[in-house]
Amino acid sequence: MRSVRARAALGATVVVALALVAAGLAALLVLRANLTDQAGLQAEVAARETAGQLALDVPYDRLETGDEEDHPVQVTDEDGRVVAVSKDLEAISGTGTDRVTPQPPPAAPGKGDDDGDRDDDDDDGAGADPGRGEVSTDEPDFSNGTATVDGDRADYRFASVEATDSAGLTLTVHAGAPLAAEQRAVASVRAAMLAALPVVLLVVAGVTWLVTRRALRPVEDIRREMAAITASEDLSRRVPEPASRDEVARLARTTNETLTALESSVDRQRRFVADASHELRSPIASLRTQLEVGAAHPELLDVQGAVADTVRLQVLAADLLLLARLDAGERPGNARLELGALVREEVSQRTGDRIPVAVVVSAPEPGGLEVTGSRGQLARVIGNLLDNAQRHAVSSVTVEVRAERGGAVVVVTDDGAGVPEAERTRIFERFVRLDDARARDDGGAGLGLAIARDVATRHGGRLTVTGAGERGARFELWLPGPR
Repeated sequence: MRSVRARAALGATVVVALALVAAGLAALLVLRANLTDQAGLQAEVAARETAGQLALDVPYDRLETGDEEDHPVQVTDEDGRVVAVSKDLEAISGTGTDRVTPQPPPAAPGKGDDDGDRDDDDDDGAGADPGRGEVSTDEPDFSNGTATVDGDRADYRFASVEATDSAGLTLTVHAGAPLAAEQRAVASVRAAMLAALPVVLLVVAGVTWLVTRRALRPVEDIRREMAAITASEDLSRRVPEPASRDEVARLARTTNETLTALESSVDRQRRFVADASHELRSPIASLRTQLEVGAAHPELLDVQGAVADTVRLQVLAADLLLLARLDAGERPGNARLELGALVREEVSQRTGDRIPVAVVVSAPEPGGLEVTGSRGQLARVIGNLLDNAQRHAVSSVTVEVRAERGGAVVVVTDDGAGVPEAERTRIFERFVRLDDARARDDGGAGLGLAIARDVATRHGGRLTVTGAGERGARFELWLPGPR
């Protein structure tokens, strides 16, 4: 039962079995009800025929009851006494009384000998006045019972019909119709259903097993290929995509998209490690060389160079640590910040810049420049943009802060060489430096803009670069308003 195919086949078989059993029971009940109604109709017809004779004052011993075996008849009076029964009726049940011996009621006044004379004169059975009795038109009462006719006992459906003779005596006719046909039909249908049920369930289970196996075959192929990819650690491989457009095909496409993203992430991580190792090796090697020279020749120790390499190493380590936290999914803070004040504070701390920074803050209303986020990370973004502008500017660096599109915008402009249009996306990648900025002293590690864009994205904003007129670069940081 650990197999999906087995569980699907078992579930389908159980559902179909329950449905077939319910449908079979309903069919048997309907069939039995219909056949019972037919037997009741036959019994009613037989009862009304006998009742009609009683209404015509046909003597009890001359009643024509038809086939006694098919339609046993019992007639009772108002007191429940049996006054007439069909021929060869030996026992009966289900009619209210089980007596089968006729007990004629006392003769009505005025009939006496006249009746006897009439019986003698009317040997042909035509001595009754048809207008003096009546048969009830009400719906008959039905009941099930048994009757023994000529030694054969069987089940019957009885109909009870009332009739009134010319003397005003109310009689009840109980006529039966055999239920043997109904019982045989129900038994035959039940036997056929019971015989067919295992076959149908076996077919359902087999078909479900085969269909599920065929449907899950692509899933098994995907699992097998994923196991092979895991074993080989080759993320360039992809799982097979079936030609169908069902859920399995969408699963395969999603799996391949996940593998593509994972491969890209692993490649990016490998490049990151390689680039970080390269960037760290340079200041470490330089610092070690200077220390070794200083140890051998103290008079040749370049203290300023060692300090610069140490600072560069410290900055690089801080950048790598921040990127690691961002990659780990560190969420920005929820502090409310006034972006104009943050920019002024960051610029005021940059006392060693070679070019003074001009700050322009435009706030149309109080709180118009408020944003939500991490103060330290946003300050880092502004600092990185200013560092980049200072590195490339010729004579001016300008920072403008204003409200725009439901948020706040920080625009950093310099009058340097600008960023070629073909490089305006690549410069935000990690460890990417343009050719004219590859010198160790001028170019940095190539992480400042990558960190700035990652922080902006995680704050729900964006960072873009365009040209600043004929010369220079224009970096635009947009952040949404307070959440």
